[in-house]
Parts: sequence; structure tokens; C-alpha cells
Amino acid sequence: MACFERASPALKEILLKLYRTEKPMEIDHHLYEFGAVEYHIQSSASDPHDTYLSIATPLLSQGVQPSHGLSHHTIEMIKGICSDCLEIVEPAREGYQLTLRLDLAKIPRGKDGAKVIAQISSVQAVILSSQLKEMLQNVNSQETSKGMYKPIKLVYHPREPFFVIRQPQKITAVFPMRFRENSDVIIATAFFQELMDVGSSEAWAKAPPCTWSPIPPPELRGELFEDLSTNGGFVSFDIFSCHVEGKQLDKTVWSLLNFYAYVKHHVKCTRGFIQRRMKNRLGSLVEVLQNASLEKEEHIQKDEGCRYVRKLVSFSRSKILNRRCGHFTKRIRSPIKIHGFSRFRQQWTMPKFSLTKYTKLD
Repeated sequence: MACFERASPALKEILLKLYRTEKPMEIDHHLYEFGAVEYHIQSSASDPHDTYLSIATPLLSQGVQPSHGLSHHTIEMIKGICSDCLEIVEPAREGYQLTLRLDLAKIPRGKDGAKVIAQISSVQAVILSSQLKEMLQNVNSQETSKGMYKPIKLVYHPREPFFVIRQPQKITAVFPMRFRENSDVIIATAFFQELMDVGSSEAWAKAPPCTWSPIPPPELRGELFEDLSTNGGFVSFDIFSCHVEGKQLDKTVWSLLNFYAYVKHHVKCTRGFIQRRMKNRLGSLVEVLQNASLEKEEHIQKDEGCRYVRKLVSFSRSKILNRRCGHFTKRIRSPIKIHGFSRFRQQWTMPKFSLTKYTKLD
């Protein structure tokens, strides 16, 4: 089940290409989809009228007993898709549960032909849905114990079994939820609680009621411990007669088969959304810190400039001139030495006169 649509988009694209082509095409193609589903499409240019489609898919089984082959009810459902252009090849090719011979020339042209191609592309969904429908119709043959019908364990994937319990007024489907990561358990638990709240509102009164519990419901008493050991609790849907009448039956069955895939898809998308939000938030916080550091550096540079201006203003004009011209004045004050000047000064030295002392006469 690669998507929640009944028709396989990849298979539909290839069949439409063969259906609309004017020249015969040589195709031998394998398709692999989620859930161990495999398609093999073969078309030969020498035989343009016949196209072979082989399908391998896990089949629903009850308990540990594997399901071998397709039941008569399932084969009749497949033939009802388009009996004019579709034929079941028996036996199926090795490794596949079903092989179909398609005559695309017999498919009507226009919108009706596209609808038939879409129905052929949904053959894998028809197989699973018809199996579950048949099991639900045959539940009445199960033995009862203490006024309650015995649960039927259905296995599509080995690690994803679910239970169907037929009761007098309703059918209960119980899904044990298991997750590998603890974060997935938290996301899924919040989703289940929200699903309960939305399901109990008046806007969704026609939908099957949903309940979630961390412990097994009473209907599963006596089941194996391995089937009841979970870390995500148990999700139960109560299906009434209004949910299985007419076209509602196909929608209900397909929703039950895709419930595990839908929960995984929701958990994966939620985890990715949270990671993107955290990454964006981290980026915004880093940007705020970088802006704050830049503003702090600019403020420090402004403070240093203001302090330098204040120091310059605090000095007087004489101090500033002294600092700027001090070395020049020192050079001026230093004595000037002239060669030969000492001899000239000795020749022109004034004679020294002796001073005689005179006494004062009275």
C-alpha cells in the first residue's frame, strides 16, 4: 500500500501509456511498492493485443495459519472489474498469486476507458478488501464463550496484526500499536487522544466511534501475551450496520486495512514538521545572538572613542604643546659647540683687576 488510494499510481501510469499508444510497445517492467507488493507488466510488440499483469502481495491470514491462494469469492470480485477485457490465467506465474491477461483494445475510449484502467490498477486493493469482507461475513460461525464472540486475529504484516470481534449489534476492530522510537509513541498518543475528541463531536457523529486505551480492552482477554505487549496502547473502532451498507462497506474495509499505514504516515509527517520548526527556531535564535554580539562590539568601539576624546579635552594647551614640541625645545636649549672658539675666547679675555680696600675716614 504505497498510498491511501485504491489504485496504484505507478501501475496506472504504465497501463495508460499502453492504452493510449498507437504503436505496439515492448515492455517488461517490475514495480515494487510498500508492503511487499510486486507487479510484473509484460507487453510484446509481436502480440500487441495481450498484456500480462502478475501480482504478488501478502494475503490476510487468520492467526498463524498462512493463507494460500485466492478464494472463490476473491476471484469472482476480480472478474467483476471488467469481464470483457480481463481474463485470469491459471495457474499464475511462478512467484505470484495472480496473473491477468489484458486486452486493452477492448477497453472503451474516453473517460470510461480511464475509469476501467483505474479499476484494473486497484486489483491489489480488491484482493485484500474481498478477503476481509469474506472473513467478516463468516464470523458468525466462530464459537462463542461467555456470551462473547471469539476475536479473529488478522495478519497482513507479521508485526502488525489486528483483531476483529463480531458482536450482536456491532463489529469491533482492535489495533495494537507498536513503535520503535519513544518520540513516535508520544506523537501517536497525542494523535489518538485528539482522534477520540474529534470523533465524539457532533460534526463526526456518523463516523465509527474511536477509543484508545493503554491497556488491552476486555474483548482481548485470553489472547497471547506477545499480541498484547505494546508501547502505544490499543485503538478500537466500533462499526455498526450503517457503516457496512452499500458503498460504505468498501470505504470501511479499506480504512481498516490502511489504519497502520495512516498512523505511520501521520507520525512521520509530524516528526518532520517538528524538526523543521526546531531548525527554523534555532536559526532565528542564532541570528538574534549574532546581532546582539555585533551591537555590543559597536558599543564598545564607541565607548573607546569617547574615552580618547575625553583624554584629549582634559589636557591643557600648554601640556599639548609641551608634548608635541618638547623634543624641539630641548634641542634649542642644548649648548652650541663651535670649533676654535675656545682659542678666540682666550685671546680676548679681559684682564683681571685687583680690588684694593679703602678705609673710611672719619
